[in-house]
Parts: sequence; structure tokens; C-alpha cells
Amino acid sequence: MAVAAPALPTLSMDEVAKHNTKEDCWLVLYGKAYDLTKFGRVHPGGAGLIYDNAGKDATALFDPIHPKDIMDKLLKPALTMGLVDPATIKPEHIAQPPKKAAPAPKKKKAAAASEEVEEAEFVKPPLAGRPARPFQPVSGAALSQAPVPNMAAATLPTLSMDEVAKHNTKEDCWLVLYGKAYDLTKFGRVHPGGAGLIYDNAGKDATALFDPIHPKDIMDKLLKPALTMGVVDPATIKPEHIAQPPKKAAPAAKKKKAAAAATEEVEEVEFVKPPLAAMLNTFDFESVARETMEPQAWGYYSSGGDDEITLRDNHMAFQRITMRPRILVNVREIDLATSFLGASASIPLYFTATALAKLAHQDGEVGIVKAAKKAGVPYMLPTLSSYTLDEMLAARSPGQELFAQLYVNPERSRSEEYVKKLEAAGVKALFVTVDAPQLGRREKDMRNKFTQQGSDVQTGDEDEGEVDRSQGATRAISSYIDPGLCWDDVPWLKSITSMKVLLKGVQCAEDAVMAYKAGLAGCVLSNHGGRQLDTCRSGIEVLPEVMEALREAGATRETFAVFVDGGVRRGADIFKAVALGAAAVGVGRPVLYSLASYGDKGIVRMVHMLQDELQMVMRLSGTPNVASITESHVITKNLSDHIVPLPIDSLTQGTYMPLMPAARL
Repeated sequence: MAVAAPALPTLSMDEVAKHNTKEDCWLVLYGKAYDLTKFGRVHPGGAGLIYDNAGKDATALFDPIHPKDIMDKLLKPALTMGLVDPATIKPEHIAQPPKKAAPAPKKKKAAAASEEVEEAEFVKPPLAGRPARPFQPVSGAALSQAPVPNMAAATLPTLSMDEVAKHNTKEDCWLVLYGKAYDLTKFGRVHPGGAGLIYDNAGKDATALFDPIHPKDIMDKLLKPALTMGVVDPATIKPEHIAQPPKKAAPAAKKKKAAAAATEEVEEVEFVKPPLAAMLNTFDFESVARETMEPQAWGYYSSGGDDEITLRDNHMAFQRITMRPRILVNVREIDLATSFLGASASIPLYFTATALAKLAHQDGEVGIVKAAKKAGVPYMLPTLSSYTLDEMLAARSPGQELFAQLYVNPERSRSEEYVKKLEAAGVKALFVTVDAPQLGRREKDMRNKFTQQGSDVQTGDEDEGEVDRSQGATRAISSYIDPGLCWDDVPWLKSITSMKVLLKGVQCAEDAVMAYKAGLAGCVLSNHGGRQLDTCRSGIEVLPEVMEALREAGATRETFAVFVDGGVRRGADIFKAVALGAAAVGVGRPVLYSLASYGDKGIVRMVHMLQDELQMVMRLSGTPNVASITESHVITKNLSDHIVPLPIDSLTQGTYMPLMPAARL
């Protein structure tokens, strides 16, 4: 015999309205009051719809898509708090739907040849473009008094701000950054953000303009000590000495596009960022980052060398490797955990070094350090970071394991000092970048310098062709990288540290064998994310020849570790790299894109998605743990054949932003 449900108490709406917080959230739906405090966190339509209407009658919001018994189906009976007396419901108790944004102006689609289409007048771009303006900085002149590490401030003279202000021309340009005055007369010509930012603020304190993306010790890394002119007395800095951020230009009017049929129109809808839970793969994060990042930041991160052939092939190469699964293997339990270079990892993966992470998110490298701990993977600290080394190290959790990347400085003493600091902090391994004696031409980044109005200071020089401002946000740091680094320097690198030393950027078997014979601990097969020499091979394509050559030279996985980075976007990519001999893979852009989209929580979700994918691939391939993944589980017959037809990768093509010629910008 069915047991009758207990009668529900009758409640007044005023009683329900008391439960109007996220921690104590009642909603009225179809005449019943429900306790949705916990349910709100997992509501498919987002927690906001629940918590924003706590203590109200939300029937009108739910009715268009839900049946009347939806909550009785989903919730335990104990969470139905009672029946609400309709006579007690006042207008202020009724939840109101959010106001719809005004529709964006409609665009026309491409038209047949006979149809007329509105065309925008072509404006010829200048021979040498002007640089992008910097990000809107955070306010606070107090930043200029922040301490700068690794400099013996006591040996520098103390200057008044009035003295600095005298050096206010293009030919004699001093700037104050973080409490120190620097002579940037020559540096201004190659500044990645454009000479205008330097020369327009000559003789001023520009700390607030630089702080959003640069570490406090940026100039001490890039400049010779002789260009540090002194410490500025903060008491002498007046409001007129503080550089002000440029006003943001009004957005350009949107153009109409050519259309396929005269009757077809398309609405342009303002981008609304989807919830984190909607992210299902790494391409989702990339698509969100493209919409949310500043154009110059997106151009810097997404750009590749020259025609971006290698940039795109880095991922496509993984798809030329096919799977060879085994069946009837006990795969009830799957263990993704591994270790490499003395560090434990929840998955054969590490976060590789990427420069200027503050371009993605204000938390920058500090956020990545924290996310790496939560995800259980090592992070390779970058040399050219947005935060100082001290700040990145301070963000560590107890016992967290880190690697570090090194650009060797022309002044070797600076590199030695940096390496010793890393070792003292307990960093496990040092990855020396060897594929960047000169930085590549990355035209998306360079285009961003052309398409925004910069300073008028150099207008005359530009018209005469005397100023090269087409280098983008990557080229000027070449002053920090020693192009003379060679094999003769390897003994010196080994002598300055007891950390394991590896080469990052190896692209052929011969160099991998030379690294092994030189006594190094390993190498990373990498083409710098497709940002250097275009049409070179992907790391995964180089891997089979490297492993074969190392075996012939007597190396083992224990004596010489091989890693791959570039193009890793799926759990299957990790599986294929491990199968072909890699100890682990490095990921860079997916970390930056997930950070830009959702902060450190985005990074953690991105890793969890890769873990889920890898677990599935391992189970379906008959490999219960990382050690059981072998070369016999994959087929590489077509890996080096670049003309193999493949199905179109819609996710890659849907997120890749093609290069555009100047006339189409």
C-alpha cells in the first residue's frame, strides 16, 4: 500500500523572503517553496538564476522551458518547504526576467555577383605602422616606490624628480619605473609596445603604465647597469610628474559584409562568456580567450612565424598518428600518475614557460603557479615573466615542485646570478632555450602595432622610412638573448648549477645525441610553438628519429629524458607522445588561454579535461598505466608525410584566426 505524502505546511511569502542569500536560498515555483541552497551550485542554467532570485517567486522565469513538476523530480522531498499562500504574494516578491540587451545592428551577408553590396572605402596603411597602445593600467602612483630585487640600490645616487624631468626629449629620454630612473633613449626605438609609450612620457614616472604586464625588475633584466641613473626620492614626485594612460579611442564603426542573398541578414550579437562548466575541450578555452583578450595580447599569444605553417602543423601532426588499441586487457583501474626529473605529476604533462602571462590575466604567472599545484603538475618558470622570480616563488605551496626556463644573457654573470637563485629555491631542473638566437617574424603581433594610432613623436621619421616599428611585442627582447650561445658553452652551463640541465628547442636527432654525449639530463623537442623558423617539423614528428638515434648512442629513458611540446590539445596527443618515447609533454598556449578566460580555475579545469580524455584513451587502448603505453599502440607510417589527406578538423579551423593582408585589416 502506498504511503501518503505528509501534508505540506502553508507559508506566507514574507516568510519565504527571509531566505534570500546564497547560503540560505529558497525559491517559489508553481506555488511551492523549495530550498535550493545546494542545488543552485549545480543548476544547469547557472547558479546566478537561482541565487539572484533567492527569496522570490521565480515561476515566470522557469515556466517557459520547465514542466511544473521539475523540482519534485529533481529534489528530495525534504527540500520542499511548503505551499505558499497566493494571497501573500506582492509584486515585489515576483522575480523579474533580465532586461534584454538592445539588438546589435544587422550585418548583410555576402551577395551574388549581380547584387549590390555596401563597400567601405579602402584606406592605404602606412609604410611603417604605429604601435599599439598599452593596456589600461591600474591606478596608483605608489607603485613607483615598490622595491626592485637583484639590484644594489645603495650604490645608486639619489635623484630628485625635477632632475629626471629635464631629460624629456626623444634624444635625451629618462623614465622612472618602480622608484628608479632609467635612460631609455636608445631602448625606446625597439620597445615592444612602441616608441611612443617611451618618448611620450620622457621625464616622467611611468610605473603605472608598465605595471599591468611587466615585473618590477624588467629594466634590470633588459638594460645594462650603466643605464640605471639612480633612485628617485619619492618625496619629490608631484602629480604632474606621473604619466597618465592614453584615452581609449572610440571603437571603429562596424562594416557591413558582402552577402550571399539579398534577403539574408545576420544579427551581430554581443559576446557573452559561457560558464566554465560549458568548456569541454582546449579549443573552447581558445575561442573564449580570443573574444575576451585585448587585441594586442591575443596577437602576441596566437601568432606564429611567417606563414604559420608550422604553428598549424604542430597539432595536425598528431592526427597523422593513428591508434592501434589492444583488447581484453584489465583496465578497470587506470593510473595516469608518473614522475620525471625528480618531480611527481598527476599526468605526463607540465606547464611550459611562456612570457608575459599578465597579458592573459592580472594573476599572470602567480596564478599559473597556484593552478599547477591544484592540478598536480610541474610548472616551468619563465625568464621573461610578468612577475619577478621572488613573487613567483612566493606563490608556491609547501612541497610544490617547479622547473625553470633560461634565456642565456649576453652578460653571463646575470645568468649565473639568476640560476643560483633558482637552485637555492629548490627548483628541480633548468631548461635552456636554444632555438631563439633571433626571434621570429610573427605577423599577427606585428599587425597589432600597425593598426592602432601611436605617438606623433616619430611621424616625420616614419614617413622618411627611418624608424622600424614593425617588430611587434617579441623582437625587442632579443637584446636579452645571447645569439653567440653554442656547444662550447655547455660545460659552463653545467658548472654553474647542480640542477639537471636540459636543452629546450632541439629539432633533429643529431643535436639530441650531442646533448646526451655532452652529459646533459635531457632535451625538449620543440619549435618554440611554431613562432620561430616556419616550415620546420613539429616536435612529435621529430620524436621517432630522436629516440632511435639515442638508443643507438646508448641512452636510456633513465639517463636522458626526452620531452615534446607544441600542438598538444587532446589527451590522445599525450598518449601518442608517451607511446613514442616522451617522458611527458609541455603545454603553453592552452594554459594561457584558460587563464585568460577564467583565471586559475580555468587552468585546473583544462588539465582535468585532458586527464579525462587520457583516461578514456588509455582504457580503450588497453593500457592501465603510463608504463604500459608503448610504441606498439600507435602507427606512425604517415607522420612525416605531409600530404596525407585527413578529415577537416573543425575545432582547429574554427578557432584558428587566419593571417590577413594589410588591405583587408
